[in-house]
Amino acid sequence: MSQNIEQFASHVYHDRTFNCDTAKILPGEYYHTHHDMMIVTVLGSCVSACIRDRVSGIGGMNHFMLPDGGGDDSPVSSSARYGTYAMEILINEILKSGAKRENLESKVFGGGAVLRGFNAINVGERNAAFVRNYLRTEGIRVVAEDLNDIWPRKVHYFPRSGKVLVKKLKSTDAATEMKERDYAGKLAKKPVGGEIDLF
Repeated sequence: MSQNIEQFASHVYHDRTFNCDTAKILPGEYYHTHHDMMIVTVLGSCVSACIRDRVSGIGGMNHFMLPDGGGDDSPVSSSARYGTYAMEILINEILKSGAKRENLESKVFGGGAVLRGFNAINVGERNAAFVRNYLRTEGIRVVAEDLNDIWPRKVHYFPRSGKVLVKKLKSTDAATEMKERDYAGKLAKKPVGGEIDLF
């Protein structure tokens, strides 16, 4: 069940605090399930969309670093590191698992201004604007959001019920910022490939 590759959670474990199976996702990963379990991530400037079928409880979460592959002349990236692909792949996988598009709802989190000086662009604001516009275009209702500001967040999502617990971290978590900076540095170097089915 646990696979350390872009498309799946890097770690699945039993969380003693919540007494449930839990999938932990990192930047560039997503996870979806029909089981009664939790998905957790820590966000700085990255954004996560929690999307579920409110009737069946099938749902999941992604975690992306940038809205798209770069400049206006860049093709859309086929990688979950970018919002365009991360949103498509999560929605498609949820639908393939039996969810109905008309029952989809979303909750979105992150986009904090924690990577000061990163390319002199507020990545968090771009990510937040992207996810709002994307969901509006797709006709998926946003029922809750906690975007922007300056704080990193830890997000606990329970797709079956739709419940989300968000903890704003009082100060920028050095480990979170280092992970995002390291991940951002790899984006420019790592080649992008793959296919996606659009519904």
